[in-house]
Amino acid sequence: MSKHRILVTNDDGIHAPGLAIAEKIARSLTDDVWVCAPETEMSGASHSLTLTLPLRLREVSAKRFATTGTPTDCVMMGVAEIMKDNPPTLILSGVNRGSNIADDVTYSGTIAGAMEGTALGIPSIALSQAYGFDEGYQVRWNCAEAHGPDVVRKLLAVGWPQETLMNVNFPDCEPGEVRGIAITEQGKRDMQTAAMDRRVDMRGNPYFWIGFKRVRSNPEEGTDLRAVYEKKISVTPLHLNLTQFEALQTLRAAFR
Repeated sequence: MSKHRILVTNDDGIHAPGLAIAEKIARSLTDDVWVCAPETEMSGASHSLTLTLPLRLREVSAKRFATTGTPTDCVMMGVAEIMKDNPPTLILSGVNRGSNIADDVTYSGTIAGAMEGTALGIPSIALSQAYGFDEGYQVRWNCAEAHGPDVVRKLLAVGWPQETLMNVNFPDCEPGEVRGIAITEQGKRDMQTAAMDRRVDMRGNPYFWIGFKRVRSNPEEGTDLRAVYEKKISVTPLHLNLTQFEALQTLRAAFR
């Protein structure tokens, strides 16, 4: 076993099956595994931080904690409070129920957990399990469980720069059907698939569900979308610095 101290978090909540898979992946690397996850589902929370309400921390069992906040809150709580005397050396966020590819990364609480770890200077990996690409809505957790340990070991062996997090997506297939690992860039989803479902409650008042139609597109080669469509594990390095440097130079020249 390695000497890593791993903090596991997610955005699906403390009782989510994907969190149990992430714990198994962590325990394949070290015996020193800690968990701090939201009490309830926080999907779509992005990198939000709770500033206007107090946070409650509950010890679920040994080295397992739940908070009333977001994934970002969980990582901060884990590093600054739960593990403050001996901080984690690696953060795993996930395994998310559903892929976090293309534009998803700007909404995802799973990505945000890894972003916060990266901002704190701790190597961080976001893990997500795609589903719904084939017929039915079965989540093949066994794909992430089977391939996760090897992917994480390979990433740790290679290493990656500061201010960069690793975004890993497992395809919607059985473990034996995986066609390898693809190192990818962030793709672009057809946002016309976004859906606003308007409904009316029993008192005649409208309410809405936001979601995305599950429609296959034809994404570019080399993207995370293409990799997952082709039943490959997608690994995408994401940088915290969002500066668009080409536009930066153009603006500097124009505003002289």
